[in-house]
Amino acid sequence: MYSSNLHSPIGILLIEADEVSVRSIQFVENEIRQDPSELTEWAKIELSAYFEGKLSTFTFPMQQNGSPFQQGVWQELQQIKPGHPISYTELAKRLQNSLAIRAIAATNGKNKLLIAIPCHRVIGSKGDLVGYAGELWRKEWLLKHETKMTGIGQASLF
Repeated sequence: MYSSNLHSPIGILLIEADEVSVRSIQFVENEIRQDPSELTEWAKIELSAYFEGKLSTFTFPMQQNGSPFQQGVWQELQQIKPGHPISYTELAKRLQNSLAIRAIAATNGKNKLLIAIPCHRVIGSKGDLVGYAGELWRKEWLLKHETKMTGIGQASLF
C-alpha cells in the first residue's frame, strides 16, 4: 500500500492506494509515515482542489471491498449532487429498497473513501446531522462548504 497525508481545513487525511486504485481516505489524528504513489498524489491534488472550492467530482480511480449490496449503496452515494443532501429514507427509495434503511445506514458508515464517496451528504429525515465516521462537526463543515461552493443547497438545515 502507498500513502500520502493531506492537511485539510478539517484535519489530516490519510490517502491509501494500491497499484490500481485509491482504497481509503480517512481522517487521522497525526500524520502517518508516507510512501506516496502517483495515485495517492493525484487524489491529494483533487482533494485539495475540493477544499479550495474548485472541484466537486473526483476522477482518480477508487475502489473499496464490499458486497454487491454495499457497492450499490456506494455507487448511489456518488449520484448525490453537492449542495443537495438527502435523507436515508430518500437513499433507500433511490435504491428501490425501502425496507433496508438500517443496512443502508450501516453501509454508509463503512465507507472508507470519505469525501470522494460522499456519505456526508446523507442526513436524517428531519434535516438533522446523523452518523459520520469523520465526526459530525466535519460532516456539518463539508455540507456547508458544498453549499457555499455550489451557491445552492439546504444550509438552513444546520
